[in-house]
Amino acid sequence: MTLRITVDTGSPTAPYEQLRAQIAERARSGALPVGYKLPTVRGLAEDLGLAANTVAKAYKALEADGVIETRGRHGTFVAAAGDAAERRAASAAAAFAEEARRLGLTREAARGAVDEALRAAYGA
Repeated sequence: MTLRITVDTGSPTAPYEQLRAQIAERARSGALPVGYKLPTVRGLAEDLGLAANTVAKAYKALEADGVIETRGRHGTFVAAAGDAAERRAASAAAAFAEEARRLGLTREAARGAVDEALRAAYGA
């Protein structure tokens, strides 16, 4: 499988955003499977005729969104969407718990707020 990315230099959309959007869409659609190894920043920059910083910025945004993950010297890979969603949910839950504690809510009050929010989001 080859990563085919096109960057339209005449587009009003920044090249890094074009790159980010194409990789994200392909990862979410399954066209890039979980575990697919992406090219290095320098390699992809050379292939596309872009500055390495442009590709690095796109990769950083994709990693922040949980679409890709960097495994040290082993490279950058398409992340498992479920893992990213679970990490983001855990992070949001930790932030909520800290905020509730800071506000002086009891555990029961904090749980009640979460239960109510979940009912509103998912229905009864």
